[in-house]
This record gives sequence, structure tokens and C-alpha cells, in this order.
Amino acid sequence: MLNNPALAHRPFDDAIASSGLPPLASTGIEILQVNVGKLCNQTCKHCHVDAGPDRIEVMTRETADLCISALGRTEIPTVDITGGAPELNPQFRRLVTEARRLGRHVMDRCNLSVLLLPSQKDLGEFLAHHEVEVVASLPYYMAANTDAQRGEGVFDKSIDAMRLLNSLGYGQEGSGLELNLVYNPVGAFLPPPQASIEKDFKRELLARHDVVFNSLYAITNMPISRFLEFLLRTNNYDGYMRKLVEAYNPSAAAGVMCRNTLSVGWDGTLYDCDFNQMLDLPVSFGAPLHIRDFVHDRLDTRRIVTGQHCYGCTAGAGSSCGGTTS
Repeated sequence: MLNNPALAHRPFDDAIASSGLPPLASTGIEILQVNVGKLCNQTCKHCHVDAGPDRIEVMTRETADLCISALGRTEIPTVDITGGAPELNPQFRRLVTEARRLGRHVMDRCNLSVLLLPSQKDLGEFLAHHEVEVVASLPYYMAANTDAQRGEGVFDKSIDAMRLLNSLGYGQEGSGLELNLVYNPVGAFLPPPQASIEKDFKRELLARHDVVFNSLYAITNMPISRFLEFLLRTNNYDGYMRKLVEAYNPSAAAGVMCRNTLSVGWDGTLYDCDFNQMLDLPVSFGAPLHIRDFVHDRLDTRRIVTGQHCYGCTAGAGSSCGGTTS
């Protein structure tokens, strides 16, 4: 099948229908994912957000307040804050503080190196004080692979940041402070089995650097933004898409993250997921388009907007912001 060029362009909705599933729809909002902008202290080659130090798209206090207000009118249990480097947004700590005041679990999508910036010298203590779950991206447990994707010296900074978090109790058994890592393949291939790569990371990071973490999430690289540019530049796009399409898994499709997540863009626009956000595919089918117009009942069962990139979340064991889905 991998020699069939047409396979790369098979509409995703056709795959859903042929597997006997109805069109994807929300099963209830369990996670409010807030993308506070594209400002970041790193410029990673695989970044689907196209984030970097020169980006000016950042969430304002007004929009952050609308997110907090919407959250307070619901019982959505989890707030997932992402970016860019979300901690660089002036509204980050307000979002964390208010979400925790409302009794919600908070996740911080952290690139680790941000913890070492002089402007963020108390960030680790802030996260620990509010019992924020840290979900940290680390491409590999060796420097060469990580630096190739994230920039020279980033691996060593990431290890130093993990040591800092460990010293605060993160990743330590019984502390209640979760440190979870995210693994993305460095090239145009699918991630290995999550349980297997997690064992490798735990063994090697402990032996080589004496650092620990709770869980590892293996996430498929999405054919979006910088990774898409890489695929096109290296003539790997059709081959990669064929791999995703051939590996389509109905069980993974049934459990994709968009079914229990609502994503808020830096300007307040609503999306079914962070990937749709980067492709400028807002919610549709009559759902409210902006956080100012948030109506829980109209978003809780909304139909999901899909596209070819959705194969990335439904290939093999599936892929979501929380790792495999099946």
C-alpha cells in the first residue's frame, strides 16, 4: 500500500466512515486547553505552532479573564496551558492561580529551558506551590538527538531544569507533583510503543543524569507548520502521509483528544484542538466561535472539524497531548 500515491490524499472523513464510525463529535469538555500565544525562548524544528522569540501573538488580560469566567461557569476539571512557552505570557500565572482557586487541575506545557531564564527564577517554586502538573517536551535522552531538533545546548539546559524540578519534589514518588515528558520522533516516522520508549527514557535519564519523571507521552509529529515544511523540503510529505493513512486505527480515532477537549487560541477563538488552531480551522457546525460567546451546552456535544492532519492522531496506537489513545 505504501507504493500507492493516492493513499496519501484519502480524505480523513472517508476513513472514519469506512470504519463504521459516525462523524467525530465531542463527548463532553473535560479539558479546557488555553494557548496563550506563540512567544517562545526556543525555535524547535518540529514545532507545529511555529513559535519563537520573535513572535508577537500573545493572549491579553481581557482574553485571559474571559477564559477564567467561562471556566467558572462550568465544572470542566482540567486546564491545559500551552504556547509557545506559556510561562513567558504575563497572564500565565493569573490563569494558573485563578484555575487553582476554582479547584481545577492545571497542566503546564513546558519546554524545560524556560525554567532557567533569569526572569523565571521563581517559576519552579510557583508551579510546585500551586501543584501544577508539568508536561515537558524532551525529544530524546541523548544530547545529539535533542539538540538537533531544539538547538545547540538545549539538552543540557533541559537536564538542569529537570534537576531543579526534582529538587522541588517533581517526579518523586509520593510527592503529588507530576513531571511527565513528551517524546516526538526526530524524523519522518511514527513513534515507537509508548511503554517501551518510556522504559528507555527512565533507565537512561536516571543512569546518565540522575533525574526522574512520572510518565512519558509518545506523540506523532503532525504535518503542520515547521514539520510540514521539513517534509516538503526533503520530499518526504507523500511518504509520511501514506504511513499515517496506512496506520489508521479506528480504535485510536474513537479516542482522539478533540472529543473531550476545547482549545482556546491566544485571541480567544475556539477550536476543537491545538492542531486545528494552527491551521486556522475554528469550531464550526453552529458552535460559538469565541470565548466571549462561550455556551457550554452548545460546545459540549459539537461536531468536530477534521482534515488530513487528523491521520496524525489516529495512526497506530493513536496520539494526543496525553500520549497514545488506544
